Amino acid sequence: MTIFPLVDVNGLSLLVEILDAGNLSEAARRLKMTRANVSYHLNQLEKSVGMQLVRRTTRRVEPTDIGLTLYEHGRSIRNALLAAQESVSTLGQRLQGRVRLSVPSGYGQLVMSEWLIAFKREYPDIVLDVMFENRVEDLLRDEVDIAVRVMPEPPQSLVARDMGPVRYVACASSAYAAQHGMPTRLDELRIVPVITATVVGKQTRVAAYLDDERHEVMLEPSLISENFTFLRQAILAGLGVGIVPDYVVMDDLRQGHAVTALDQWRLSIFGTHMYMLYMPNRHQTRATHAFIDYILDRVRGTGG
Repeated sequence: MTIFPLVDVNGLSLLVEILDAGNLSEAARRLKMTRANVSYHLNQLEKSVGMQLVRRTTRRVEPTDIGLTLYEHGRSIRNALLAAQESVSTLGQRLQGRVRLSVPSGYGQLVMSEWLIAFKREYPDIVLDVMFENRVEDLLRDEVDIAVRVMPEPPQSLVARDMGPVRYVACASSAYAAQHGMPTRLDELRIVPVITATVVGKQTRVAAYLDDERHEVMLEPSLISENFTFLRQAILAGLGVGIVPDYVVMDDLRQGHAVTALDQWRLSIFGTHMYMLYMPNRHQTRATHAFIDYILDRVRGTGG
């Protein structure tokens, strides 16, 4: 068994910050130190241990086996200290804190907004900082506590809470359907004016499932936007056939303003499930825990 010299908590905290940040420059920004100062303290920590703890490249730092062991210990100690500090500082007070949240523009506005408002009413002293965005890359950068995203499979590096399936529909206004008809075959989506959201710079690919069979259709939409409220307006205006999650047009379908086609198919563009994502190694405050539990209860209450 390897015996380490005594490593102080500050040294472990520095190592955790460096590895969480991914490089020395970002760690310096988070710690409000110079890069040279961070590098100096890391060198001192490695000298005290007598072993290399991180491998430096031009862009990233990666832990050695020993560095990873110390990182895990440091992370546990830091989270325990943060939890203890929060318990003392909030003793006898209403739940406080800040939750920084990133949600998809459509789902966030059309479904989650009511939940967020209700949560804020119940926990008035918690600051909610909500970003409506669809960007997937680096979705859990250090400023974000929780992200909600549609995807086929969640990243293994993150904690993923399943918020239920996402059901896409091919739909159009009742007036459009009466004038032009609706697609009856999957490949007809290639020849109708399609209204949808898509990934910038990538060709629109619709996955379609019939029982256990999977098919794909490559589309060239006539109207593209990340703003699902605008997409809904365009669909109701009769500009074409929308391929959108069902929650975008659910009320319009109930009221008869819109109709669907290809109902025997399960359609998907970005993924088939909604996930709540957060880092496994980041301290979750009481406010964050309360928010996670509250939203998941609302999801279960709506049947996913």
